[in-house]
Amino acid sequence: MNIALFSDSYLPTKSGIVTVVIQLKKILEDLGHNVVIVTVGRDEFDFDENSPDEKNVFRVKSILSPVGDGQYIGIPFKKEVVAFLKKHNIEIIHAHTEFFMGHMAIVAGKELNVPVVASTHTMWEDYYRYYLHLGKMIPRRVVRKAVQLVYRKFYAFINVSKKAHDYFNKPFMLPHIPSAIIPNAIDGAKFARKECSEKEKSDLKLKLGIKENEKVVLYVGRMVEEKRLLELYEIMKKVVSERNDVKIIFVGSGAMEKVLIKKCNTDSLSGKMLFTGFVDWNNLYIYYAISDVFVTASLSEMHSMTVLEALLAGKCVVCRKDSSFDDTVLDGVDGYSCESDEEMKDVLVKLLGNREEISRLSKNALEICKNFTLERHGKRTVAFYKAVLDSFPGKITGEQLQNTVDEAD
Repeated sequence: MNIALFSDSYLPTKSGIVTVVIQLKKILEDLGHNVVIVTVGRDEFDFDENSPDEKNVFRVKSILSPVGDGQYIGIPFKKEVVAFLKKHNIEIIHAHTEFFMGHMAIVAGKELNVPVVASTHTMWEDYYRYYLHLGKMIPRRVVRKAVQLVYRKFYAFINVSKKAHDYFNKPFMLPHIPSAIIPNAIDGAKFARKECSEKEKSDLKLKLGIKENEKVVLYVGRMVEEKRLLELYEIMKKVVSERNDVKIIFVGSGAMEKVLIKKCNTDSLSGKMLFTGFVDWNNLYIYYAISDVFVTASLSEMHSMTVLEALLAGKCVVCRKDSSFDDTVLDGVDGYSCESDEEMKDVLVKLLGNREEISRLSKNALEICKNFTLERHGKRTVAFYKAVLDSFPGKITGEQLQNTVDEAD
């Protein structure tokens, strides 16, 4: 197949969606398909045109977005995009965005008479309050209507979790658009297979001021408000007050980083709460290697890539209970899913005093992550594409799509 992936985010920007797009392109190509990417970035920021990551990538003119860190708004021209797609004989378009590039995907699909499908990566009912001007004053029903308007023209959806599936199938959303659940995946060959020497671990601990007998709790992700980082900070503040042998590392950049560092200094916890800023993905494995437990208090995920990374690194996870984690954090198996912030604090205090329990959960994490291999993800996605192509421009049901995807395992 000849496949086009459309995205409002791509390298050198770092995000979960960027990782998803890069990995999907790789596995589809490994399975023998031709893949191109249409995305943002021409003339507006530096990127290496000779990089392997730029092979078959079409960059549209872009401007810096007023919201988000390092995000860009694409200004695509229909004629240029369609010409690029025709050159590559594109048969199906897969959008990983619902905005400017997503709209262009629909326009281009109509021009070429090919199906356009979308992955539902973002729960905008949770996000809009943080990104829209006066967002907290906008009624939820208005956001729902806006989401309906931008998603309604896609032929079918790939939902990355049961949470996404249930949301888009609610009566007030888009239950008439067929969909299937295909969870995100992680490239184990690229991430977990890296050897981490004892010297590397010791050097990093020394750099961060972590003693050999201290336990490490790790957060990795964008340092932004919707990740509930203030709440996570307060949870960990209580944990380190009850356990003096624990340190937490916050890895990532964003607007909340300065806020938390200031709070940390005010609370005299700079030796307990460590902030690394942005860390290149290729070096993240060392931070996972020195940690004992991975944490997230976020309730706005669709299917967390960093949780998948943690499992692949053999780390147990403690999180807030949310259906986005239903297939990755199995309570009492590879971690704990907590009903409240207070329960999360209690679980962490108890768990950090029990190395045997951490070890048991961590071993199970390695088993759970086998459900999210890149190869499995690629085969499911290819099956989804083929079912769509076989039915287009006619209709197909969500049940038919899901059955096709499940049979690909």
